[in-house]
Amino acid sequence: MKDVIASSDNKFYKLLKKLDKKKYRDENNIFKAEGEKFLNEKINFNKIIVKESRYEYFNENYNIGEHDNLTILKDELFNEVSTQENSQGIIFLYSKNLNTIDDIEGDVVILDDVQDPGNVGTIIRTMIATDFRNLILTKGSVDVYNPKTVRATMSGIFKLNVIYETPENIVKFLKENNYLTISTALHEDSISYDEIEQKERNAYIFGHEGGGVSDYLIENSDIKAIIPIYGNIESLNVSVATGVFLYKMREKKEKNK
Repeated sequence: MKDVIASSDNKFYKLLKKLDKKKYRDENNIFKAEGEKFLNEKINFNKIIVKESRYEYFNENYNIGEHDNLTILKDELFNEVSTQENSQGIIFLYSKNLNTIDDIEGDVVILDDVQDPGNVGTIIRTMIATDFRNLILTKGSVDVYNPKTVRATMSGIFKLNVIYETPENIVKFLKENNYLTISTALHEDSISYDEIEQKERNAYIFGHEGGGVSDYLIENSDIKAIIPIYGNIESLNVSVATGVFLYKMREKKEKNK
């Protein structure tokens, strides 16, 4: 077995602790992903970190000892850097996505100031399931590389183009590239999502948990759309609403092929 980090003064251990904060993820351009499932993903990782008591298991089943970029931590140190209550004993470091808004081609999902990591993780999983691969978040939205969000995506984070931008730059990009812009909003001239006629390029905008899509993005949208609600409830959770909406849009696309 390779050398084991046993001291809390170790520089790499200190970095692992810091990566729970966005500031340090941004500074180092890396993030943590935790769980055995990532061993089966065909994605290049920067580092594997293994709990000492779990090394033999992972080596017997995955030959992780063959990796040069392997670090083993004493159990008590690993527990300090893990974000899961029932950790499987393995963490990966990955480079963050460095795409820009100009890299986007095709339909795009836009999240306006969505704050909950679980909601964004669920939305990312839904985007993969419905084959929408471009995600723009307004600056100030939750960090998709937050450990809770990464966990909620179930590895979907690696399958999207993810970009953070200002609302002004988002609108500029959409107009310059002839997008049909659709905001989900309860408005006097909103139409049912079933009435939407998509174009070659479409942008679907969903708002934050409290106040929905901002006035600025609504004012710069071509269509305001709603999901019909049949029971006595005011609104849907943003991840549920996004899922329902994207499945309807995918269904329309498949019918029009």
